[in-house]
Formats: sequence, C-alpha cells, structure tokens
Amino acid sequence: MNEQPAPMPPPVQPEAAPAGQLDVVSVSQDEKTLAIVMHVFGLIGLPILGPLIVWIMKKDQSPYLDAQGRELLNFQLSYLIYFIAAFLLLIVLVGLVLLPVLSIAWLVLTIVGLVNAADGKLYRFPVIIRML
Repeated sequence: MNEQPAPMPPPVQPEAAPAGQLDVVSVSQDEKTLAIVMHVFGLIGLPILGPLIVWIMKKDQSPYLDAQGRELLNFQLSYLIYFIAAFLLLIVLVGLVLLPVLSIAWLVLTIVGLVNAADGKLYRFPVIIRML
C-alpha cells in the first residue's frame, strides 16, 4: 500500500540563442529600422560615421539601439585596424592575402548583422576588439 507518486518531469529550460546572437525581448519596428540603417551605412561607405550618429542620438532612448550601436562600432573600428595592419603588411606581401580575406569577412559579417537587425536580434560579431 505504499504508493509513490509518479516522478515529475524535469523543468523545461529555455532554448539558448545560437552562437553570436542575443535575443531581445521587445523591439519596436522603429528600432529595427534604425538598426538596419546603421548596418546599411557601412555598405554605402560610411561605416563609422553613420552608425556613430544614430547611436549618439538614440543610445539613451533605446537599450537595443545602444547595444546594437556599440557592437557595430566595435566591429567597424576593429576591421579598420585590421585593414590598416593588412595594408602595412603589403610590404612583406602578406597583405596580398589578408586584404581580400578581410574584405570578404567584413562584407559577410555586415550582411549577417543586417539580417539579425531586421529580426530584432543583437548579433555579437566574432573576432573583434570590444572598445566601447
């Protein structure tokens, strides 16, 4: 007559975000649009100045845009440093390999960041120097 209750199932754990992504609870459409604009600035030739202006204007109003702007500026500044180093390494011909590789990596990562911004997610860029 010693009946034991059925064992309880383990609690369901929330799924972790894929590597490089951080979920943001609620992001308005305006915030998503401004995050996309920050990434597009890089593609049209204003990789540091464009995101910097948007970030300075909106960082106090939106935690999402603050985080997005910091991450994007860290990415752009890091790649600027990498490009300068690769350009200097042209003297020993190593830059001939590094410059195209860096260019492709920058373009692909910019597009990945843009797609994540459109989804309202903060993308953590790999291999960057976190200065801000």
